[in-house]
Amino acid sequence: MIGALVIGTIIAVGALAFVLYPVFFVSQVRRIPVPIRARQSDKDAAVFALREIEFDRATGKLSDTDYAELKARYTEAAVVAMRLESEAPTVAIAPPADAIEAAVQAYRDAHAACPACGPRPESDAEFCSNCGRYLHNRCADCGAPVDALDARYCVSCGNQLAA
Repeated sequence: MIGALVIGTIIAVGALAFVLYPVFFVSQVRRIPVPIRARQSDKDAAVFALREIEFDRATGKLSDTDYAELKARYTEAAVVAMRLESEAPTVAIAPPADAIEAAVQAYRDAHAACPACGPRPESDAEFCSNCGRYLHNRCADCGAPVDALDARYCVSCGNQLAA
C-alpha cells in the first residue's frame, strides 16, 4: 500500500517537472518564421496586410490606435513597393478593348451579383451574404423566374434552389 503511494507520487512529480520544465528553464524562445504567402510581391504583401488589419478592426480585434499605427506602416510599405515597381523598366502594351471587355465579362460571370447589394466576392455564392437574397434570377431546372427575396424553392416546379 505504501509502495504504491510512493510510486504514484514519484510519477506525478516527474510528470509535473516534465510539463513545467520549458516554463522555467528554457532561455531562448524559438521562433518559426511563417511566410505570409508564397511568391508574393512586396506590394501584394502590403495590400494584403492592409486588408487584414481593416478586417481585424471591423471585427473588433484591433483597437483604433493600433489600427492607425499599422495602417500608416503598411501604407508606406505599399507606396514604396509601388514606386519601385513603377520605376522598373517595363514595356507595357495596352491590351485591346475587346480583351478588357472579355476579362470584365468573365469576372462578372464567375461572381454572382445581388440586385440590391451588387457583385458578391464569393464566386460560388447562392445567396447574398449581406441581405440573404437568392442570387440567381432563374430556376436551374425549369427556368422560371425567382422573384421572392427569401426563396428557397422554385414556385413553378418545387426544385430546391440551393443546399
